Amino acid sequence: MRSTICAALAAISLSYLTPVTDVFAKSETAPAIEPLPLSEYGKLPDVERAVISPSGNRIALLTTIRGERVLMAIEEQKTILTSIAVDDLKVRSIEWVSEDRILMTSSQTEKLGINWTSNKGEFFVARVISVSEDDDGKVVFANVPKLINTVIGEYGVRVVDGAPHGFYAAFEMVRKTGSRTQYELRGGSIGLYRVNLETMATSKVGRVTRAGVYRDWLIDSDGSVSAILDVEVNTGNWQLLSNANGEIASGNNPAGAIEIVGFNADGSGIILSERTSDDVFWSEVPLEGGSREPILDDLDIDRAYFDPRSGRLIGYLEGGESERVSFDNPVHQEIVQEIRNAFSGFRVRMVDWTSDLGNVIVRTSGNRDSGTFYAVNLEKMSAKAIAYERMKIGPQEVGPISTFRYKAGDGLEMEGILTLPPHKEAKDLPVVVLPHGGPHSHDVAEFDWWAQAFASRGYAVLQPNFRGSTNDTVEFFMAGFGEWGKKMQTDKSDGLAALAEAGIVNKDRACIVGASYGGYAALAGVTLQQGIYRCAVSVNGVSDIGEKYGIIRGSSARTLQTAREERLGPREQWKEVSPLRFASQADAPIMLIHGANDTVVEYKHSSMMADKLKDAGKTFELVKLKGEDHWLSLSETRQQMLEKAVAFVQKHNPAD
Repeated sequence: MRSTICAALAAISLSYLTPVTDVFAKSETAPAIEPLPLSEYGKLPDVERAVISPSGNRIALLTTIRGERVLMAIEEQKTILTSIAVDDLKVRSIEWVSEDRILMTSSQTEKLGINWTSNKGEFFVARVISVSEDDDGKVVFANVPKLINTVIGEYGVRVVDGAPHGFYAAFEMVRKTGSRTQYELRGGSIGLYRVNLETMATSKVGRVTRAGVYRDWLIDSDGSVSAILDVEVNTGNWQLLSNANGEIASGNNPAGAIEIVGFNADGSGIILSERTSDDVFWSEVPLEGGSREPILDDLDIDRAYFDPRSGRLIGYLEGGESERVSFDNPVHQEIVQEIRNAFSGFRVRMVDWTSDLGNVIVRTSGNRDSGTFYAVNLEKMSAKAIAYERMKIGPQEVGPISTFRYKAGDGLEMEGILTLPPHKEAKDLPVVVLPHGGPHSHDVAEFDWWAQAFASRGYAVLQPNFRGSTNDTVEFFMAGFGEWGKKMQTDKSDGLAALAEAGIVNKDRACIVGASYGGYAALAGVTLQQGIYRCAVSVNGVSDIGEKYGIIRGSSARTLQTAREERLGPREQWKEVSPLRFASQADAPIMLIHGANDTVVEYKHSSMMADKLKDAGKTFELVKLKGEDHWLSLSETRQQMLEKAVAFVQKHNPAD
């Protein structure tokens, strides 16, 4: 068992960290151990987030200690400055905005009134917590009568007159007829506001959007609005306005798929991201106006790095096999490369850093590592392990992780992440195919709590990065457009067949499990496909594409419909790839698990599927997760989901 988070942690040399190579050999030779309880995998991590203060002397952790979930601030990695209980608060981000204050953003599910297009919505709340004061923080907009105290867009933190200021879009209310003090939401007007994160003083800095227009703002380092992007949601016409020079660019995007990314490296231009019917690209527009030019157009950018206090691009990480890092500042380039070299052999991510990159929070994960946070000090050339994500899941409990490459039926090359049972020979194993959600995202070779839970019970787990995933080129990404239930689906079973051909798994002992789009894929695997899987588990999954994407209200219908048909294919074909329509063809038992408060894929997707399966006399189970949302944000219901899903797979596809 690992030491507690508050224990003193010795510094380790960067050179101590060595790569793990032959995962298959290790899998065969290590001694067997008793698997941990599933709760160790399903619960929220012991440490969820770690961020560093501007000076590098303070660290904030979102952590669970002795059963209590808290936001903790620590100085010099030893002195606790504050510890605030957050209980079941759905924390989405934390960041230091000054040496004394932490900005925490959370979300909560709320019921909506008759004027909204859905019954429930997820609302975000920003609160500022002082580590030197004994309180639970001050909520942004809480004391502004005409604003709802929820933020609907965050546009960065800037230091203005020595104090941190946050920039947020907010719903504006109007005064009730006959009242001087009461306000009501009418018409959905949105404005941009600046909030002094020390005094909480609030002022309006951006115009209210007009009807039928989506607006994006870009804030300069001095706290002024540098540019505005307006997109007409019905026509796709867009206009980029500079605060100093008026209109500097314009155009049309039928899907309305254009947005501001940030400033370029020297702050002289604005980077836009745009998706068309046949490309996804970045372009740069000079602030004084001029021609719009492509930027980084020959590269597959996995992640872009921006200076959080200026919004300027400082570096990027290329995706694919190279994972080459590039920073504009040569000193920063050397620092970042040193960090990546030091942690080679692990999946490494820079979580947070000081402005000079002298102090960096690094998270590692992968073989023999269930998630570790390090405080790296480049001056001392040292790294201190400051927190473990899952303290009870030590190196011996981590199933081997590798990248498995294969070809789809049409010859397209792709890869999946393969997780094997710890201490078990990689031969003729039962298997769980675990496709990611999105579908436009991807899995990487790191510790995945869901995959590792199944592996701990004796299953090989394949997480296929099917066409449409974001791990490869733009062409690979766009190859998934219009392929729901078609090639995107067979990409997954092609991966299963390739694993079986390699002798690693037994193709006749397979189940498919997934959440969100992955839940759709699980349902499609036993309805649109036949004779492949012994069972399917859909968590918060889409059962009917038309029910999810077909209802469009308001003036946004044209661009939104264009965008949806680009990605999903022609609307008239949606029924052909909706599992709900083929429930009577289900050839394996199905488990449907769904969060009652899911605002992304409503609970009715699973309840409707259950009704259809019942009418057809098929074997199924329906599990409703009380109070849970789309992202499985609550520890108790995450564990409930995992227990149910694993038990269902074990029943219909035993590992032994």
